[in-house]
Amino acid sequence: MIKFSQVSLRRGSKLLFEAANLIIHPAQRVGLTGANGTGKSSLFALLRDELHADTGDVSIPDVWVTAHVAQETPAVDITAMEYVLQGDVELSQLRKALAEAEASGDGHEQSDIHEKLQAIDGYTAESRAGKLMHGLGFKPGQETMPVTAFSGGWRMRLNLAQALMCRSDLLLLDEPTNHLDLEAVYWLEEWLRSYPGTLLVISHDRDFLDRVVTHIAHIEQQGIKLYTGSYSDFELARAEHLANQQSAYQKQQREIAHMRSFVTRFKAKATKARQAQSRIKALERMEKIAPAHVDSPFHFSFLPPTRLTTPLLSLDKAAVGYNNTALISNVEMSLAPGDRIGLLGPNGAGKSTLIKLIAGVIEPLAGKRKEARDIRIGYFAQHQLEQLRPDDTPLRHLMRLDAKASEQELRDFLGGFGFHGDKALEKVAPFSGGEKARLVLAILVYQRPAVLLLDEPTNHLDLEMRLALTVALQEFDGALVVVSHDRHLLRTVTDDLWLVSEGQAKEFDGDLDDYRQWLLSKDKQEKKTVVSAAANNKKQDRQAAAALRQKLQPIRNKVKSAENQMDKLQKSLSELENELADNSLYTDAAKDKLKNLLQKQAELKSALEQAEMDWMDASEQLEAAEAAGE
Repeated sequence: MIKFSQVSLRRGSKLLFEAANLIIHPAQRVGLTGANGTGKSSLFALLRDELHADTGDVSIPDVWVTAHVAQETPAVDITAMEYVLQGDVELSQLRKALAEAEASGDGHEQSDIHEKLQAIDGYTAESRAGKLMHGLGFKPGQETMPVTAFSGGWRMRLNLAQALMCRSDLLLLDEPTNHLDLEAVYWLEEWLRSYPGTLLVISHDRDFLDRVVTHIAHIEQQGIKLYTGSYSDFELARAEHLANQQSAYQKQQREIAHMRSFVTRFKAKATKARQAQSRIKALERMEKIAPAHVDSPFHFSFLPPTRLTTPLLSLDKAAVGYNNTALISNVEMSLAPGDRIGLLGPNGAGKSTLIKLIAGVIEPLAGKRKEARDIRIGYFAQHQLEQLRPDDTPLRHLMRLDAKASEQELRDFLGGFGFHGDKALEKVAPFSGGEKARLVLAILVYQRPAVLLLDEPTNHLDLEMRLALTVALQEFDGALVVVSHDRHLLRTVTDDLWLVSEGQAKEFDGDLDDYRQWLLSKDKQEKKTVVSAAANNKKQDRQAAAALRQKLQPIRNKVKSAENQMDKLQKSLSELENELADNSLYTDAAKDKLKNLLQKQAELKSALEQAEMDWMDASEQLEAAEAAGE
C-alpha cells in the first residue's frame, strides 16, 4: 500500500502539506482533487521520487512498478507502434537481450529469453499496443507513422498509450482526458475501470471521476483527506461538512437559492424530450452540490448582449471543408436568442470546422452563411490562448477593449475570474494554461456577445472554474454552440444536441447516454460489415459456403457465448451499482456491507472485462477465418 506519515512539504516559501497522513490500499482508484497550487502535482512528484518530503515519510512497496504519462514527447523517428511498446520496459530489455543472444549464437540464452517473453505475454505485445492506440482514436495505418509526424495533441495520446502499455502496479495520470475527444474518453474510462493496479488520477472532469474512481483524496488547508466513493459522493460529504461551519451556512443558502432558480425556470419551459429531462436532472444535481463550492474563488456572469435579434445567425445548405473538399455538406442551422446546442461526433468528423464556419473564421464552400447586423460573436478556441499579448497584463487586455472603464471596475470584473490583487497586474507570459484560458474567457464575457461559440473551453480549467462557467452560462441570453468532452457541462448548459458524422450535421434525437450507445452500436456495425464483406468475397459456391459455415460454427458459438456472458454480467453490475447508489451505505454502520459490495463490484468488472476480451478474441478469430476462407 501507499502510506504518507506526517508528511510536510514546501515549494519555495509556500507550505503545501503539513503533517499530512494518507493510506491508499492496492487496487484502489483514487481521484486527487484540490484547488490549483495546493500540491497535486507535487504529490505525484513525491510518489515518483522526484521530490522528497521535508519531514515525515512516503512509502511505496519496493517491488511496485510505477507508470506515468510523460509531459513531452521526444522528436524521434521511430514508429508510433515502437514508441508505445517502449512503455513496457521489461519487454524492451528482453527484446534487446534476445537480439544480442541471436547475434552471438547463444542458443541457451535465447531459450531462456523466449521463456521470459512467453511469461509476460511478449508475443501479443503488438496486438495489445494496437488496441490501446485504436481505443485512443488512432486510425489504421497510423501505427507505422513516425512519431515526428504527429501534432502535439496526438503525441500526448501516444504518451498516454505508452503509460497504459506498462504492466504497472501504480498508475499516475495527470489530466488524461485533456487531449481526448468524447469517444476516446469513453474508452479510457472502461480501460481504467478494469485496471488491476492502484490508480491515482488528477482530473477536472467530474463525470470521468464518477465513472472511474473509488475514492477521492482532497487537498486543502495543507492536509489530505480521503473520502470513499465517487466525486459526486465527495461533493455531498464536503457540503455537509461545510454546513456545520456557521461561517459558511448563509453563503450556502444563497448558493442553493441561486441554483434553485435555474431549475425552476428551466422546468417551466422544458418539454418531455429525453435531452430536456436529462438537463433537468443535471440542474437538480447542481442544486445539491452548490453548497460544496461556497469557497470557490470564481464568480462571474454574462452581461446582456449589446444587441439581440432573431435569427442571430443562419446557415443555408452550407458546405465547409478545406482545399475545396467538403468535410460537411448541406448544413441547415438557425440560431436564435436562448438556443443552446452541443456538438457531438467522432474525432475528425468536423465539429471544430463547423464552429469555425459559424464564427466566420472560414467561408462556406457552398450555400450561405448569414449574420445579423451589429451582433457580437464570442469565439473560444485553444489557439486563442497563444494570441494573448505575453508582455501585457490581464488589466491591460481589458483596458484595450474599454478605455472608458475605470481601473477599479475592470479589476473587480477580473477578480471574478481569479485575477485578484496584483495578479491582475502581472504579465501574461508566465501564466499557466488554466490562467490563460480564464483570461480569454474573461475577454469574451466582457464583450457581451450575442452568439457564444466554445470549442473545448474546459481543457485547462479546474473543477471550480468549470462550475463557475456552467453557472454563468445558465444566465446567458444569447445563442450558445459548444464542443466539449466535459459531459457535465454538456448536460447542464445545452438544450439540443447535434451529431456531426459522415459528412452531415443534424439534430441528434436523444441525450448523452443515447450518444454513448450510438458509438457502441456504430463500432459493432463496422465490425459486422467487415466480417460480412470478407465472408461474401470467399463464398464461391454452395459447397464451399457450407464447408465454411461448418468450420466457423465453433467460433460463432464462442462469440455467442461471450455475448451472453457479457449481457448477464452487465445486468448484474447494473443491479449492484443501483444498490451502491444508496446513501445509507456510506456510514460507519454499513462499512462492512459497503466493503463486500465494492469487492463484488470489482469482481464483476473484472469478469466483464474478461468476457469482453473473450468476445473480442473470438470475433477477431471469426473475422480472420472468414477472410481466409478457412
